Amino acid sequence: MKQAESLYQRACRVIPGGVNSPVRAFQAVGGNPVYIASGRGATMLTVDGQTVVDFCGSWGPLILGHAHPKVVGAVKEAAERGTSFGTNTPREVELAELLCRLVPSLDRVRLVNSGTEATMTALRLARAATGRQRIVKFDGCYHGHSDGLLVSAGSGLLTGGILSSAGVPAAAAGDTLVAPYNDLSAIRGICEAQGPEIAGIIVEPIAGNMGVVPPEAGFLQGLRELADAHGAVLIFDEVISGFRLGPTTYGRLIGIRPDLTCLGKIIGGGMPIGAVGGRGDIMDLLAPLGNVYQAGTLSGNPVAVAAGLATLHVLLEDPPYDRMAERARCLAEGLNAAARASSVRLHCAVTGGMFTPFFGDAPVRNLAGAKACSAESHARFFHEMLDRGFYLPPSQFETAFVSAAHTAEHIEAFVSAAAEALKRMG
Repeated sequence: MKQAESLYQRACRVIPGGVNSPVRAFQAVGGNPVYIASGRGATMLTVDGQTVVDFCGSWGPLILGHAHPKVVGAVKEAAERGTSFGTNTPREVELAELLCRLVPSLDRVRLVNSGTEATMTALRLARAATGRQRIVKFDGCYHGHSDGLLVSAGSGLLTGGILSSAGVPAAAAGDTLVAPYNDLSAIRGICEAQGPEIAGIIVEPIAGNMGVVPPEAGFLQGLRELADAHGAVLIFDEVISGFRLGPTTYGRLIGIRPDLTCLGKIIGGGMPIGAVGGRGDIMDLLAPLGNVYQAGTLSGNPVAVAAGLATLHVLLEDPPYDRMAERARCLAEGLNAAARASSVRLHCAVTGGMFTPFFGDAPVRNLAGAKACSAESHARFFHEMLDRGFYLPPSQFETAFVSAAHTAEHIEAFVSAAAEALKRMG
């Protein structure tokens, strides 16, 4: 018996489903989940001794790759001084100042422990600022697992075949309105019908939890205009896209200023972190200034802050964005060409260093398009590539990432392996 199989059997006895996050269970692709012993750069070593080139990147935080020396050094130094104090530390101020400087729409920012905490806090702020209850979200966009947002969510819910979650109160779900992503006419209709009741509109500006789906021209600007027209708070969930395409948010890159922005993943450099920030008048509603309560024992903890600062400084000092985008483009073009040669129905979407192989004919623009793609083909491709030493997200509804650690040789090897895999599948 392989070590991973033994570990999974042990885990199933003491952990629900054997995993601490559902997608790790490999339900969407079949087979036993992998267990990782270590990672360095663009590769990971499994407990059974297989070296794999990693295109999952811990679901997005590891833009510099595994165990980057400057990040590891910063974590060691911080841990040696103390892992948590439950009080204020100088470097959390430094991280907040850096985020506000790099993202001008952040007048102020509150550090939290996860993207879920960030989005949950953003919704609470939107309701407090407007005195309204209803929230608009988009089909297939995942904003964490707080009650009101587990409605038509993407990512792990889709992977498990669940459109919502048991245990969510009907009242919480009832205050969440859902529109198709990239459909401005649908959201316009919702706002015209219920505008006076809408507290906020929350969106992934680049959808990353139904696979990578970029916004169509005018979609995000239209949301800004609708939020302004109806007095709603516009929230960009940039937990995935923040600092992914440049040393700032996607909102800033395209010139759209949301009222609130949620961050996570990259700003923690692989350690647990989240942040919510935005307009000063809204952020000042947070306790201790205002009456919107939010707290966390480990918020702004020195180890996560150190990892985040080290990551952001590397991204500023030696920006990898053009290189990552070019390598992702080459990967996507090579994958599409291999699919055509093999007669496999596949279209690889790519935005910056983000990509998703969709097993269908046409570009995907919303959740309906993503769900129309072949999950069976994705599962087979996943295992064909894993057998060849390449680790992709084990779900067709997740985004893959090219990191700063991936070389041109990694991309060439991936395309070559994909051509072999697709030929076997064709």
